[in-house]
Amino acid sequence: MNLIGNIIWLVFGGFIVFLEYMISGLVLCATVIGIPFGLQCFKIGILTLFPFGRDVREVPGNTGCLSTIFNIIWIFMGGIWIALTHLVFGIILAITIIGLPFAKQHFKLMSLSFTPFGKEVV
Repeated sequence: MNLIGNIIWLVFGGFIVFLEYMISGLVLCATVIGIPFGLQCFKIGILTLFPFGRDVREVPGNTGCLSTIFNIIWIFMGGIWIALTHLVFGIILAITIIGLPFAKQHFKLMSLSFTPFGKEVV
């Protein structure tokens, strides 16, 4: 099921979203200040490429206050809009029974794109 879900996801827009995250990550990594945020774009982009069969978890242990500060900056600099976009697509897909697995993946992406620092993709 994971392979079929990932193939359908790629065909119906997953690859385009992956490219958008990769381009955003490259643009952010062009500056020294944006490197941590660019790395988070790469992490979200890789999850966007193949979301089925992967899980998002909190990093075990103490992540420190730096990840909290970076998450706050991330939210105000566009993370809220990315998360709301995944929320809207998830709600639209959850209307039909066929779209429920894809809605679940959008909700997973929403949680990661809202606060990506201090989380890992497994």
